[in-house]
Amino acid sequence: MKYCAFLRGVNVKGTNMKMAEVCEVFKSAGMLDVVSVLASGNIVFSSDKKAEDLKSILEKAMSEHFSYEAFLFVRSQEEIESFWNLNPFDKNENLHVYAFIGHHDVEKVLMKEFENASKTENEEAKIIHHNFYWQVPKGNTLESTFGKILGKKSLKDQFTSRNINTFEKILKKIQA
Repeated sequence: MKYCAFLRGVNVKGTNMKMAEVCEVFKSAGMLDVVSVLASGNIVFSSDKKAEDLKSILEKAMSEHFSYEAFLFVRSQEEIESFWNLNPFDKNENLHVYAFIGHHDVEKVLMKEFENASKTENEEAKIIHHNFYWQVPKGNTLESTFGKILGKKSLKDQFTSRNINTFEKILKKIQA
């Protein structure tokens, strides 16, 4: 079965790693057909194991190899196709759309945080089939109230996010 592992906090705030080295760690942990997509910690691979088993195997391997507390989320090809296909926002060159990958029910936590945050014009969030999507004007991602909430230490092991365009690139690799 084909999967993508989404690593949290890679190549930000001093956690720097080369994707080629990450791929080697995945191969050493028994993953097949390993390839990275972009430098933000998206690793496409094949395995006959279940996603929840892969999460613990890969977090342990990454933590041991890179000497940090690794957090990652594993999603199947079908789940990634769902993230891409269910995006509720239209393409707009002035707006970014992010999709969030995380623990079960994290979309409810995120929506509560979003509802309590002050918003800029055209900033919106929607939950579609347990997937949380956030639309924000370009240039406001890190400055927005919700964007700042996303960096809270209490949430660090709960989710990670990717620009919706990243899902398109991941799908092309998975389907290749």
